Amino acid sequence: MKFKITLFLLAVLYNFSFAQKTNEFLSVDNTTIQIPDSSTKSAQSLARYFMLKFSIPNDKVRAAFYWVAKNIKYDVRNMYTVNFYESETEIIDKVLLTRKGVCMGYATLFIDIVKKMGFTVYRVEGYTKQNGIADNLPHAWTAVLIDSNWFLFDPTWAAGYVTNSKFVSQYNNAYWKTKPEENIKSHMPFDPMWQLLTNPLTNAEFNQSKTVGTAKKPAFNFNDSIAVYNKQNELERLRSFTSRLEKNGVSNSLIFDRYQYNKREIDYIKKKQFTDLYNKAVGDMNDGVRLLNEFINYRNKQFTPSKPDPELKLMLENIDKLFADSESSLDKIKNPEANEKMSINQLNHLLEEATTNLNEQKTFLTKYLSTSKLFRKAMFYKYSWLGIPLNK
Repeated sequence: MKFKITLFLLAVLYNFSFAQKTNEFLSVDNTTIQIPDSSTKSAQSLARYFMLKFSIPNDKVRAAFYWVAKNIKYDVRNMYTVNFYESETEIIDKVLLTRKGVCMGYATLFIDIVKKMGFTVYRVEGYTKQNGIADNLPHAWTAVLIDSNWFLFDPTWAAGYVTNSKFVSQYNNAYWKTKPEENIKSHMPFDPMWQLLTNPLTNAEFNQSKTVGTAKKPAFNFNDSIAVYNKQNELERLRSFTSRLEKNGVSNSLIFDRYQYNKREIDYIKKKQFTDLYNKAVGDMNDGVRLLNEFINYRNKQFTPSKPDPELKLMLENIDKLFADSESSLDKIKNPEANEKMSINQLNHLLEEATTNLNEQKTFLTKYLSTSKLFRKAMFYKYSWLGIPLNK
């Protein structure tokens, strides 16, 4: 089953809220537009070309941003078409083939090129506001780490605008490395961490067109939060994101939809993690039991045909490792639900029984290997005197 990707549509910009920035990258831009068509067929070939042409990190990101904004046209016809099962690879392939896309296409392609050049980059998801009114469609832009600093980019809004249901291609440099205090005037991420502000706005403040948070609270260190985010797994990221989203105020339907989506994804990932870990535990235990039965059968045949002593020891060591791996997988399952706990307890019980049997075989093998080879065969027989066992 593929993970669902929520498609974020373009919130169309009719009136530019930022003044156009002076183009200090004229040389980079001119080199970028001279890229041969053969190097534009994939994100990998684009990244390779930009890395060959530019050595300064900032110039590499600029090339990727400028190429995407100048060459990808907004797909007006499909702006309301949602494919929840489209993978990132499929999105990128379609955008490069058609040279069209909505905001998810712009952001995903830009991210992939930048990633392939070795940068840390994330898609930022949220909603936008124009002329003081919040849009009713979600949007996606990006954040890139360049020379130890985070910067915001929106290749969709940089590409142009829509008027009378037609896309006008007009590059807007205002959305290249937009300052956080400027970006928050029109872009509100669902996760306030990506505002990149020490005093993030609440959703209510954003809707009131405020640009500075008014709540009295300690300064927010977004760099530390992102550093933690970088080390988290998918479930941990979703949980921390959802917590921040909730605290920032679920004040409109877009935020509520995202909140509900996150909760569903958290539940899905938890169940998937349990299933994966539990199935691995079952598989390792079953493999161990199978090998244990093979060892017991081999012992019943008096270790015939014979094997070197190290090989006999390895047989039990392999079983021991499988049982240990099974136990380790079960230990990794955190906060299981009631029915999951029952399954874990049942498996632990079976594992304990199998381990007890294994330990018996270990005891026998230890004694067997410490016995002179001349007398080992006698260990497979039971001798008694007056009903009292002479060997065990």
